[in-house]
Amino acid sequence: MDLFNIQSINLSRLLREGGSAEAGGEIHGVIRAGEEEFLLDGPDLWKASVTAVGDGEFWLSGEIAGKVVMECARCLEPTSAAVRAYFQHMLRYEPGQDQIELIEEGEEEVYLFGHPDLDLSSFLAEAFVSAMPFTVLCKENCKGLCPVCGANRNLVDCGHAAPHDGGKLSGLKRFLDEV
Repeated sequence: MDLFNIQSINLSRLLREGGSAEAGGEIHGVIRAGEEEFLLDGPDLWKASVTAVGDGEFWLSGEIAGKVVMECARCLEPTSAAVRAYFQHMLRYEPGQDQIELIEEGEEEVYLFGHPDLDLSSFLAEAFVSAMPFTVLCKENCKGLCPVCGANRNLVDCGHAAPHDGGKLSGLKRFLDEV
C-alpha cells in the first residue's frame, strides 16, 4: 500500500471487476471538518480499503491515527493529544451523483457517490474529530491559570493565593446543611 497526501481512492477497477482496493497516506498541517480546522502535531497516518459487495455497493473501512493540538483545560497552553479512529460505511455508486450524499434506508445509512475517484477527506475528518478527547491537560499536575490575575501558574508564581471554596461539593454541603 503506497502512502500519499491526496485523500482519495480510485474505484474504477472495482466498478468494472469487483474485488478490493486499498489506499493510505499522510495528512499534514490541519484536518478540516466543515468550517473548522484542527492543527496537527506531525503527520496523521490513514489507511482505507473498499470492497465491492455487489449491485454497485461497496464497503468502506479504515483508520486514521495521529496527534492534534488542543488547549490545556487548565492553563490554555497548546497541548498535543493522540487520536486513533476507525470508520466503516456502506457506499453505493450512482452515476451522475455530483457530491457524496448520505441517505437513510430504513435503519441503514448509505453514502451515494458518482465519481470513481472517491474523496475520503470527509470520512477521515469525521472519524478523527469524533475520536478527539473533549479536554486535555498539558500535564497531570497542571496548576492552571490564576483566578485573580490570569497568570499561568506553571510558569510564574504570581503570589495570589488560590481561593478556597471548600471543594467541588461545597455547594451541596451548604444545601444539605440548610435542609
